[in-house]
Amino acid sequence: MNKNNGSSPQVPRLVLSGITKRYPAVVANNAVSLTVMPGETHAVLGENGAGKSTLMKIIYGSVKPDEGTVHFNGQPVSVRNPQEARALGISMVFQHFSLFDTLTVAENVWLGLDRHLKLADVTRRISQKAAEYGLDIDPSRPVHTLSVGEMQRVEIIRALLTDPQLLILDEPTSVLTPQAVEKLFVVLKKLAAEGCSILYISHKLHEIRELCRACTVLRGGQVTGVCQPAQESNASLSRLMIGAEPPALEHRPARLGAAVLEVQGLSLPRQDQFGVDLIDLSLQVRAGEVVGIAGVSGNGQQELLYALSGEDTRSAPAAVRVAGKAAGALPPQRRRELGLHFVPEERLGRGAVPTMGLAHNLLLTRSEAVGAGGWLHLGRLEAQAADIIRRFNVKAGGPNAAARSLSGGNLQKFIVGREIDARPTLLIVSQPTWGVDVGAAAQIRGEILALRDAGCAVLVVSEELDELFEISDRLHVIAKGRLSPSVARAEATVEKIGEWMSGLWNEEVQAHLAEMDHAAEVAHVQA
Repeated sequence: MNKNNGSSPQVPRLVLSGITKRYPAVVANNAVSLTVMPGETHAVLGENGAGKSTLMKIIYGSVKPDEGTVHFNGQPVSVRNPQEARALGISMVFQHFSLFDTLTVAENVWLGLDRHLKLADVTRRISQKAAEYGLDIDPSRPVHTLSVGEMQRVEIIRALLTDPQLLILDEPTSVLTPQAVEKLFVVLKKLAAEGCSILYISHKLHEIRELCRACTVLRGGQVTGVCQPAQESNASLSRLMIGAEPPALEHRPARLGAAVLEVQGLSLPRQDQFGVDLIDLSLQVRAGEVVGIAGVSGNGQQELLYALSGEDTRSAPAAVRVAGKAAGALPPQRRRELGLHFVPEERLGRGAVPTMGLAHNLLLTRSEAVGAGGWLHLGRLEAQAADIIRRFNVKAGGPNAAARSLSGGNLQKFIVGREIDARPTLLIVSQPTWGVDVGAAAQIRGEILALRDAGCAVLVVSEELDELFEISDRLHVIAKGRLSPSVARAEATVEKIGEWMSGLWNEEVQAHLAEMDHAAEVAHVQA
C-alpha cells in the first residue's frame, strides 16, 4: 500500500512552526518547531514533563495550541479533534490508554473506525492484524480483564487498522517483552518503508538509536537540539535530554536477613473467564534482597499481585505469610500494618485518584496526617507531599496539584516515592519505571536498592528485563500461572529468561537434576 497519498517525498509530511501551549502552572510547549518527512521515523526525546505528550496531543487534535501553525502534506491544517486527525491520516497510541473498560476489544476498536463497518468485519480484521504483527489478543475479551501490556496491544492494533500516514507512538514498548519489541520494530520499519511517517516517543535510548533517523530534543517545553540518533551514544543522548548522564547504580552484595514474604503452595482459580489460574506458586523474599519476577504480560502477574497486596483475600491464610504472620485472608490495610506497601502498575485509578491532589492521594496508603477521630492535619499532609515532591524531583504544581495533571513519569515518581517514604519492611512494586525517563528511572532504581540495603525485602514485577537484571538479586519467571524456580542474577541470561517466559523451565530443571544425580552416582562409584 502506498501511504504517501499525494505527498511527494520532497514535501514534508508534518511541519510544526512556533507551537506554544500554556497552562496556569506551566508553559508546556514554548515556540516548538519540528519537521517530519514521509517514511521518516522521528524521535521526540525529553525528560518527564518536557512537553512531549502535549505536543503529540496538539498534532492529534485533542489539545488546541495557543500559538503556532501546523502543516500536513504541505497544506495548513487546524485539527480540532481526533476524528479530524484520523480523517487526515494521523493515528496515535497514547501512553495512558483511551479504552472503555466495559466494552470488548473489538467494540473499542470499532468506535474509532468507519461507522459503516460491521462489528464482525472489525473482529476479523483485528484477528488478522494481531496474527500478522504478533500482537496476540482475543477480540471478544472485555477490556477490564486485560493487563496493561494487553491494553497496549489493543491500542497499537487500533492505530494500525486506520492505515495511517502519520503514526504517533507514545512509549509503545514500555510494557512489551524484548521478543514483542523486536516484532513491533519489524512492523514499524515496514510501515516506514511503505511511506508512513512515525513520531516516536520513548525513554529507551537504544530503541531510538536503532529505529529513528532523526530526533528532536525537548527540555522545559523548548527545542534544545536536533540530531541523528544513529550517530549518538546513549550517554550523549542523555546529556542532550537531561543535561547530564544518569548516575551509575551501585549494587552491593546482599546482606540477607529473615524471610519477610513467604508464599507456599498458592493456588487460586481465576475470578473471570479471561483471567489466569494461579497454580501451586511458592516463593520467598528475605530482608535485604530484591527478587524480580519476569514474564509476558497476562500470564498471572495481576492475579499474583492482587493475592499479595490483599485485593484478593481468597487465599488460605498460611499460603501468604508477611513478617511471619499468616496474611492470605487479610485485607490491604491489615497487611500494611505488617509493613507491606504496594505500587500497582495502573497509576491512575488504582495508584492515585485522578481528580484528587497529590497531598490527599497520600491518604490512600498513609495515615501520619490523620488525627484522633479521623481529623486531617492538612498542613502536615501538604508538608509530607511537598517533601516527596522535592526528594523524588517530581514536576508538579505543588502538593495540591491534581494527580491527572502530572505527566505519566512524574506521577509514577510520586507514587513510588509515597510508598518508599513509608519505610516498609516489604515493598512490592509492579512496573516501577514504566514510561519514566532515564534520569528518573535511575533514581527510582537507586531508591529501591537503598531500601534493600537498609534491610527492606523488595519484590519487583517487571516486563523490562534490563531493569530486572540491574536491580534484582534473584529472578523468577511467571508463565501461564506457574512460577519458575529462582535463579541468581549472576547465573541468569536474557536467552534463559526468554525461554522460561514460554514455560520451558521444567525441562531445564529436570535436566539439571539429572546431571546432579549422575554426578552423585559417579562420585559414589569412584568412592
